[in-house]
Amino acid sequence: MSTATHTTRVDRRPSRARRFRAWLANPWGRPRFLPLFTLLYFVWSLVPILIAIRFSFNEGRSRSTAQGWSLRWYYDDPDLSVWNDPDLRSALFQSLRLSAIAVAIAVPLGVGLAIGLTRWRGRVARTSRFVSVVPLVTPEIVMGVALFLVFVNLLTFIPLGTTAQAIGHVTFSLSFVLIIVRARLLSIGPEYEEAAQDLGAPPLQALRLALLPMLTPAIVASAIIVFAISMDDFVVSAFLSSGSTTDTVPVRIYSAGRTAPTPALNALATLTLAITLVIAAIAFVLWRLVELKRGRRGSTLQELATLETEATRLR
Repeated sequence: MSTATHTTRVDRRPSRARRFRAWLANPWGRPRFLPLFTLLYFVWSLVPILIAIRFSFNEGRSRSTAQGWSLRWYYDDPDLSVWNDPDLRSALFQSLRLSAIAVAIAVPLGVGLAIGLTRWRGRVARTSRFVSVVPLVTPEIVMGVALFLVFVNLLTFIPLGTTAQAIGHVTFSLSFVLIIVRARLLSIGPEYEEAAQDLGAPPLQALRLALLPMLTPAIVASAIIVFAISMDDFVVSAFLSSGSTTDTVPVRIYSAGRTAPTPALNALATLTLAITLVIAAIAFVLWRLVELKRGRRGSTLQELATLETEATRLR
């Protein structure tokens, strides 16, 4: 009599549900979907920019065929280069002017509004916080038409041109500063400022020594974003322009690109990109220097320990 022994093979492979849960826990593992998607996104985003930059250094007039390397469209060409064409040069300076004005006005106003709305309590405060972000979600074409009608029909003493464009840029960029700075304020909380006041510091001194240093990253980030979106704005700048003398870079590129496009437009776009990146790099370096200086002096909590002495000296 023989006994048959049956060996049961156990399938130790994980189930589909378990593999899916493991992929959710670590989406960067196998299968390599997210890394591939990220790579394709960067290629799709950067390749057109690199192509535009390449043809800005083209020696010939073609914007699709490589014809050597040259700085002709930046300043060598006596008539058509960015530096020698008065319309292109004026558009670049106008964009820089409006961006600087927007940063200088929108960032301080946005920081003040963020602090005020964060401290304000009640139903009216909630309504005000909602209204403050309306320009952020409003379609830009609606913003441009509305501002145009306001300056043409109501604020007739403000002519179309640089002043109206600057007001428009500040209007739509203020919400970006407000959202970024207020998010930073909510993450910090009121404890540091209250501790400074408990140690005897006046409100303004507590704001300067305790709160503003911790808001520096948000302020720098909002300034960079305001500068970038102001340089890139098309709709508001086009509606509030008074003519070719107040055209910005996007408006000039759009107008010239429909009539007589040359690689000078690529050079103008490349200069705009380079200026924006340089401004962002300078702001980042300055912020890091401030952080290193603060690190040598001590942390924020250590700075709060000196507030009482300074407040006593001021009294």
